[in-house]
Amino acid sequence: MRLIIITGTSGAGKMTAFHYFEDIGYAAVDNVPPALLPDLARNGCGGEGGRLLAVVDARCGEQVVDLPDALVHLAEQGTPAELIYLDASDEVLVRRFKETRRPHPLYTKGKGSILRAIQAERQLLGSVREQADKVIDTSALSGAGLCRALADVTGERTGPRLQVTIESFGFKHGLPIDADLVFDVRFLANPHYVPELRKLTGRSPEVARYIHRDPLTELYLERMFDFVGFTLPQYVREGKAYLTIAIGCTGGRHRSVTVAEDLGRFLEREGYRVTIFHRDAELRRSTEDYSAPAAEADAK
Repeated sequence: MRLIIITGTSGAGKMTAFHYFEDIGYAAVDNVPPALLPDLARNGCGGEGGRLLAVVDARCGEQVVDLPDALVHLAEQGTPAELIYLDASDEVLVRRFKETRRPHPLYTKGKGSILRAIQAERQLLGSVREQADKVIDTSALSGAGLCRALADVTGERTGPRLQVTIESFGFKHGLPIDADLVFDVRFLANPHYVPELRKLTGRSPEVARYIHRDPLTELYLERMFDFVGFTLPQYVREGKAYLTIAIGCTGGRHRSVTVAEDLGRFLEREGYRVTIFHRDAELRRSTEDYSAPAAEADAK
């Protein structure tokens, strides 16, 4: 089992760290008294691959000073722990508490300030900090920056965590309300005006071949892949967990479906977790979906 213990000053980002490790497959337990750590490890509460994350801090009161002894007990029972201490400057911690309006665990109303509570906590955690395998100063780190720092410290490189949903749709039925990026492919060759293709969807090889015969299709896909390939790593860097890419044509049955499938294959090759959803592909169509003049103008 791999056991990581997060500790440090209140407001330094311990809950961000908690959610980071939980998201990458650790069994994560918050606010653990040090005396319970050996039992927690002994009972095999690890997540994926036997990985366990515990947060131990001043919320358990003076018991937190027992953490160094608990680390010794863990090592003796064959489960050495990695201790990561998160800290930030007094100025930053005071600002964070004022912005979030959350109570400091050592703050007593009418008996001092937030700053005095922070200083008392530092004194309480002095011996714990000395035992830390790594101290991370989060004063200048965003939430995503802290996650990157934790990944560097622990070596937890699991690839892109971003879950991408690609949704084809028809503009005539409205935009998807959860779309983050929207692409319009209504300018591509339209199989709706080919009788033998009309009742098929963009997932059929015949429709896909027809759409790909349009010279604009490959040019568009090349530019789309380049744009999406550049953009998604930026979302990953900022810690975004879910992204919906919507691709629309007029009815959502042919062109958008084919292009959505093409984009999905590209992103899977790039290592992303991809779900493809064709919202309007199976809706019933009438022969009056498009006017005759429009059909003549759009036919290729």
